[in-house]
Amino acid sequence: MVSTFPNSTNIDLSRVRLSIRSLQPQLVEWRRRLHQKPELAFQEKLTAEFVSQKLQEWGIEHQTGIADTGIVAIIRGEKPANEKVLAIRADMDALPILEQNEVAYRSQHDGIMHACGHDGHTAIALGTAYYLQQHRQDFAGTVKMIFQPAEEGPGGAKPMIDAGVLKNPDVDAIIGLHLWNNLPLGTLGVRAGALMAAVETFNCTIFGKGGHGAMPHQTVDSVVVAAQIVNALQTIVARNVNPIDSAVVTVGELHAGTKCNVIADTARMSGTVRYFNPVLRGFFSQRIEQIIAGVCQSFGANYDFQYCELYPATINDAGIAQLVRSVAEEVVETPVGIIPECQTMGGEDMSYFLQEVPGCYFFLGSANQQKNLAYPHHHPRFDFDETALAMGVEMFVRCVDKFLN
Repeated sequence: MVSTFPNSTNIDLSRVRLSIRSLQPQLVEWRRRLHQKPELAFQEKLTAEFVSQKLQEWGIEHQTGIADTGIVAIIRGEKPANEKVLAIRADMDALPILEQNEVAYRSQHDGIMHACGHDGHTAIALGTAYYLQQHRQDFAGTVKMIFQPAEEGPGGAKPMIDAGVLKNPDVDAIIGLHLWNNLPLGTLGVRAGALMAAVETFNCTIFGKGGHGAMPHQTVDSVVVAAQIVNALQTIVARNVNPIDSAVVTVGELHAGTKCNVIADTARMSGTVRYFNPVLRGFFSQRIEQIIAGVCQSFGANYDFQYCELYPATINDAGIAQLVRSVAEEVVETPVGIIPECQTMGGEDMSYFLQEVPGCYFFLGSANQQKNLAYPHHHPRFDFDETALAMGVEMFVRCVDKFLN
């Protein structure tokens, strides 16, 4: 049966799907090539060279060197009477993780691997660019393909925005996807409002007074002080945040001491804060330091405190999220289908793009338990079912058609 887009251009859905799925071998080849050559934040030179080479082969206008290694490509539709511009964003960086997968396309860069799926994101964006360039007659307006560095930190989105990637021509809306091993292959997680959390981090050093383990009365035990602080920080979400608002305060590191019979002079801790509601911005940094200061004062210790607001919450525009969901309802064919209320306390610097223009970031399920491809993101054995690559291209292409046409 042949379906058509409602209120759209009556593109033959079967033809589009067959054409995109014919790209699957190329998508896999590109993804595996990228997987073998992973690069850390703002060091994605080989990745950028590969992307630029492909864009040049296909005759796609593009600019390189944005925020060091970022790329923006422009594809103009040939249908008249539409000045709208849709941006599609893909991140390119890898993580400092030693890969444990025994596969032919294993990382060739020791201690670095694509453990979050960004190699897949880049391959999907390349496939989308290729398809749109070959089918310019099918859409009006303009598509900007944004290949972004450093999503894993310190963040490449804001430097690219500051460099003007949303201007000339001005972007009207932006979309992006994340391959998501928390969902089975082909399912789609999309929602209006907050999809991913704000990400903030803190570091604290406690300065006590060291001494002999048998003579604690002569000391200010930094370990005891740190332990009290860790426990007290857990009351912030439980007793200071509205129960309707989800939030997390996690102390991930605590280092102190050198020997069992030595009371530690200093203790160092670091952690992360996550929340969805933008109203909470600034609250956690103030409250965490209040607790640290109070505990240290009660024990006679001192402290040094540093706080970083890394990424804001990733908040989708309701209208663009509905557009993505309406496309997914025509594309998704898995038993689970669409999960509109999918959320995570993970963070994303796609959030900066969404603060500038209306947009939607969504999850594309990529896990396959039968193939042992379900390890979580950032795991040394992370991998995904590459069938999701063509699915991602199809989602992007159909969103382009629905938004621009």
